[in-house]
Amino acid sequence: MQLDDVMRELRGKANPRNVAGMARFGINPENTLGISMAGLKPLAKRIGRDHGLALALWKTGVHEARTLSFLVDDPYKVTEAQMERWVSDFDSWDICDGCCLHLFDGTPYAWGKAVEWSKKDEEYVKRAGYTLMAVLAVHDKKADDARFIKLLPFIKKGSVDERNYVRKAVNWALRQIGKRNMALNEAAIDTAEEILALDTKSSRWIARDALRELESGKVQAMLAKKALRLRAITAPKNSQRLAAKSRSRAMRT
Repeated sequence: MQLDDVMRELRGKANPRNVAGMARFGINPENTLGISMAGLKPLAKRIGRDHGLALALWKTGVHEARTLSFLVDDPYKVTEAQMERWVSDFDSWDICDGCCLHLFDGTPYAWGKAVEWSKKDEEYVKRAGYTLMAVLAVHDKKADDARFIKLLPFIKKGSVDERNYVRKAVNWALRQIGKRNMALNEAAIDTAEEILALDTKSSRWIARDALRELESGKVQAMLAKKALRLRAITAPKNSQRLAAKSRSRAMRT
């Protein structure tokens, strides 16, 4: 599909009555057509992956066009320069989170940008850093615990930021890391206790909310089940390796 075709279809779906409701949920009403994510996903599916169209859609500045951008872009074609251009344009939490969730986390720059952006002053850029941490904790199944442990000091540092969209992302990152496995749960709880001791309005809210979830029976039971499943998977492999070593020793003797 061409840009003009997509924009024509988007404007045909416009619902001005929805714009006010979106604004109440913190979505910037400027250049917004009032189309829900549910209304955009079928169009994104029809378009498929199209990096060039994604770039053109983003440049329109229309909220729904930018949402389509991160739904149809190809993370393997996204450059670091593009990420920096787009993050500087963020003006709404949903565009910030959507870009991180559907696109940026699949790029090779995600881990670096998570830390880099968490140090920035701009509200949505900073939020993007912590949102990436949260999303990576869910999506990057191959990352080892050490990578997430290294993020915890940045989470602690960001916990004193009183801006609502920043503190919510900091809390999100801490909770998602703490729900990854038992070891990271303990590390996240320790970090939450340190954050609580900072004794600011933001840090108290972040820590108490995180501790409520991370120490809950529901999360602890879920992590215990995860640990059991992991042991069940690794035990046969370990037994096979031990058997192979035993056979090798027997052959040598």
